[in-house]
Amino acid sequence: MRMEQLSKTQLVLLVLLVSFMTSLVTGIVTVTLVAQGPVPITDTVHRVVEKTIEKVVPAEPQSATAAAAGSDGQEKEAVRVITQEDLVVETVSTVSPAVGSVIATKDIPVLERVYVDPFGENSPLKEFFPPDILRDFLVPQLRQNGTQKQEVSSGTGFFVSADGLILTNRHVVADTKATYTMILNDESRLDVDVLARDPIYDIAVLKVRTADRKFSFISFGDSDSIKVGQNVIAIGNALGEFRNTVSVGVVSGLQRTVVASGGASTETLQGLIQTDAAINPGNSGGPLLDLVGAAIGINTAVAEGAQNVGFALPINLAKKAVEDVRTVGRIQYPFLGVRYIVLNDRIKEERKFLVNYGALLVRSETDPAVLPNSPAAKAGLTEGDIILEFAGERVTEKRSLAELILEHEVGETVRLNVMRDNKTLAVDVVLGERPSQ
Repeated sequence: MRMEQLSKTQLVLLVLLVSFMTSLVTGIVTVTLVAQGPVPITDTVHRVVEKTIEKVVPAEPQSATAAAAGSDGQEKEAVRVITQEDLVVETVSTVSPAVGSVIATKDIPVLERVYVDPFGENSPLKEFFPPDILRDFLVPQLRQNGTQKQEVSSGTGFFVSADGLILTNRHVVADTKATYTMILNDESRLDVDVLARDPIYDIAVLKVRTADRKFSFISFGDSDSIKVGQNVIAIGNALGEFRNTVSVGVVSGLQRTVVASGGASTETLQGLIQTDAAINPGNSGGPLLDLVGAAIGINTAVAEGAQNVGFALPINLAKKAVEDVRTVGRIQYPFLGVRYIVLNDRIKEERKFLVNYGALLVRSETDPAVLPNSPAAKAGLTEGDIILEFAGERVTEKRSLAELILEHEVGETVRLNVMRDNKTLAVDVVLGERPSQ
């Protein structure tokens, strides 16, 4: 029977039959593939496969047959599957003893309410009013009655050495009149001293006052090698109340610049790591960790009015701070001693310069272009000079003079290529130490 001879009813039944058979075969094939296939993707995307080499050591001498089989002393490869959750739990368990709350305490005046005679003993009003009336007319005043210790602020810190060195943010220990205590996860309280406050970055180095034991500490990672999308863990004293709060996220961005405000002061922070791991007030100074438990940043700031936008200082900045404290007892930075603007195409055209890069030394309303007795002054630099290169690298808007200076050491001799009166000359300068602010 040909297709044109089929009635409409027969044609519909035929289509339904073919559709049913197709669905049945598809279902059978799908079930078979699922049963024989690998673990679903949803179960594997968060897994990390760790390969270990195990040495098989027999408990007793084996027979010649077993030895011939090659089982004695052979190495075999064992595969252990670790989920991301396992890594986070293991990392947090390992590093938590090294993280604590940094508490600031001050002597706060104790005020009491007293009632005093506003007229005094020799008031002329007493001649016109009965004594009983004036005696009952008293006004309240506050009077100091000694002082008492009181916690005034809190943040987070973490050990970076077994002998009790601690990293935190400078703003956590900004009050020079306060005393500071580190409270660990086991509720032990340690008196700490502030060894150094970084003059440039929001970093401070503390030390346990009486280090009579070895402390668990967190190793440094390499913040220059982290990638956007990398998993991270933040630990801190959230809201100043919930000690060692853990949050997990990813690196959302690198080289961020933010203006951080606290109290009456503001500070521009550059080169920050952005993360969506929750960073709350009180988390400041805590570690930002990779999944192996190495510190890659110091939690520093959070964007107000946004969700899951936090920032951390790269840990490589803190490495220098710790090393300086160990070697010279303070954090030091190289210093040239100039004021400048960076040239670009617009300034070149406006001022008819020959170059569109470099640092033009200019004075401000209050400060000269070259500070007196500075390394720049001793090297002979003057107002109007253009520093084209610093240690062989061009000074540009992307690579500022300040950034290049920080890559060198105090006491180091650096060669500058300088343009003066449209002529270039080489100037050697010995970098000094940045004065304390």
